[in-house]
Amino acid sequence: MRDIALLALRPVILTETTTAGQAESFQNQTLRPILKLQNDLLLRLFRHYLVKRKQLGADSRFGRMSQSEQHTYIDHAIRTDLKFRNLLIGTIVGQFTSAELAVFLSDESELSRRLGNMLTQRIQSQQALLLAIQE
Repeated sequence: MRDIALLALRPVILTETTTAGQAESFQNQTLRPILKLQNDLLLRLFRHYLVKRKQLGADSRFGRMSQSEQHTYIDHAIRTDLKFRNLLIGTIVGQFTSAELAVFLSDESELSRRLGNMLTQRIQSQQALLLAIQE
């Protein structure tokens, strides 16, 4: 029942069919739709991360950075702050069906790496929204 409800929530993302491996198929069929579904939540979590670290607000250090510096900051935060990275990954993993969780756990290292890269790219591509979101 839970699995059916989760799948019904996801947006459909058209991707080219490839003969790629299981990791790429999982990325395209599972991770991309969940990332799109959870997009607003992910941006709010990153904005909260910035506020908590005093990068946004009255001083707004993040807002004064160049686009390139913001990209570097986002990448560094997701790669090195393991507690925050695990929160973001958990936000996605919590949307898996039972079968998807089994696939994820069977190749956790590779899929976590891919998911980390996708999270970074998604937030970087929308960095201007981080400044506009109201808490």
